[in-house]
Amino acid sequence: MTRSDRRVCVIGLGHFGASLARSLARHCEVLALDSDIARVNAITEAVQRALCLDARDFGALSSVVSSDFDEAVVSIGESIEASILCTLHLKRIGVSIIRAKANSPDHAEILRAVGAEHIVAPEQETAERLALQILNPNLLDFIPLAKDYRVMDIAAPASFHGKSLVSLQMRSRFGLFVIAIKRHNGSTFVFLPGPDHVIEPADVLVTIGREEDILRMRDTPAKAENGGSSA
Repeated sequence: MTRSDRRVCVIGLGHFGASLARSLARHCEVLALDSDIARVNAITEAVQRALCLDARDFGALSSVVSSDFDEAVVSIGESIEASILCTLHLKRIGVSIIRAKANSPDHAEILRAVGAEHIVAPEQETAERLALQILNPNLLDFIPLAKDYRVMDIAAPASFHGKSLVSLQMRSRFGLFVIAIKRHNGSTFVFLPGPDHVIEPADVLVTIGREEDILRMRDTPAKAENGGSSA
């Protein structure tokens, strides 16, 4: 995966937050924040920038985080109050996407109410999984297979809309197979779509192949052609 120009702030460097920050920093710019200087020092060499500050302090937080950040992840586990205040502050700052770790359903509801678009449940998500979804906004879900192979749900790129699978040459260009198409928010499936299947704007492609090839497919503008390999 190539380095992207995304900027992400990770607040709270416990086990989950630190793992997430390290995973993200391999592919995008990361600002890591925590009120514990030991945690900050432990991650300084692994991320682009790490600072010690109290995220409950709006002035301190707004001095280093701006609306230019693509996303922020609130991974403060020790204090529910701190995670709520931090989420509220990020919303005031204008960060467009806020993900927050919740310790309970009630905590999750409060976080949503103050501005978190996505709730993170560490028991259900690994840091690597969340990092991959942050780095790839149109990656909806994936299943790890052997080595670096994956089954991934990818929202059809705009450049695919109105084009047939045969014209996109998924096999010859990317080494990928589209094993199903999800439509109508997953209520309708087209299994093993044929080469003449035409991609619609809301389609989700259930694709199998190497992770790097799937992400390359997502990032490469598709060109309609009259012939080529089938899906």
